[in-house]
Amino acid sequence: MGFFKYLLLPFAGLYNLATRLRNYLYDIGHRRSFQFDSVVISVGNLNVGGSGKTPMIEYLIRLLSDRYKVATLSRGYRRKTTGFHIATSHDDALSIGDEPYQLLRKFGDKIIVTVGEERALAIPTILNESPQVQIILMDDAFQHRAVVPQFSILVTDFEKPFYKDFLLPLGRLREARVGAERAHAIVVTKCPDLTDKQESEIRHELHKLSGNKPVFFTSMQSQNPVAIGHINPVGNEVILVSGIAKNASFEKEASRHFEVKKHFRFPDHHSYTCDEIENIHQSADFFNANTILTTEKDMVKLIHHPLFDYVKRKNWFYLPIQAAFIKNGSDFDTMLLRLVEEKLKEVSMASEKANALS
Repeated sequence: MGFFKYLLLPFAGLYNLATRLRNYLYDIGHRRSFQFDSVVISVGNLNVGGSGKTPMIEYLIRLLSDRYKVATLSRGYRRKTTGFHIATSHDDALSIGDEPYQLLRKFGDKIIVTVGEERALAIPTILNESPQVQIILMDDAFQHRAVVPQFSILVTDFEKPFYKDFLLPLGRLREARVGAERAHAIVVTKCPDLTDKQESEIRHELHKLSGNKPVFFTSMQSQNPVAIGHINPVGNEVILVSGIAKNASFEKEASRHFEVKKHFRFPDHHSYTCDEIENIHQSADFFNANTILTTEKDMVKLIHHPLFDYVKRKNWFYLPIQAAFIKNGSDFDTMLLRLVEEKLKEVSMASEKANALS
């Protein structure tokens, strides 16, 4: 540990006290939490930054949306609007945020996409505006204690698991590691090929902190590159562009399939400018790279005016990814589907009883 980190220890201690007090007040009921007559599934993490939450939400959508009416609820980080909003075809990444807009583009005909900072207020509005909704998927909501989910999924990155991390500002933890006890299941994301020994060691560490909650493992599987407003085929030599929490992961995956000439790394949720696009194009010309490859999360910000007027001058593609379970994915599916079925049955019986009494 460097000297600078020693200076941060007192601040991490104060942060620990503040977050533990907040959780304690929720635990004893001093701060109120709400439950709702729908199935609320939370996906979140203990670390700041990318841990694979959005691919997990997408996995749940694919699993559930053919059986049930699903809505997603996100904060809409760095959007230009505030308050609760149900997304429509008129929205874009600026109005609802890049990740919700990604969900809207991909699943908008099958689900309802919503954003709202106050989840406890947003959920009743969703159920009032769209009473057919049966399941609400809350994105990045592990610390949002005002809503009690029926099922809480804690995701953690294989390369930086929360049990090896430290509290802010010393590390990247939003709260103490023991917060994992609130999870109903833990999913280790972005895994390479694991040996039985690696898997056993990770399970052991997570079971100690979570109280033996079930642990699952997923990998990120890249799909074929998709063109952004261009018809030329993808080339082998590429310029990478990414504004995500873990740019190195994107470069590692892209390098498996392409020869990377240069990687333009931007902060997570970066808002691009026309000058930046021009600079990227000049670099592509310099390296004689006929393809510019970006992430799906970045793509949704690049397809709107005026950026798209610049983007379509070159051969831009984005690389979709999907979360895929390793070994015991069917156990996860069965567990979740059974929970949803049981909860919806309870809601139906309570409704019938209330109607009979009225």
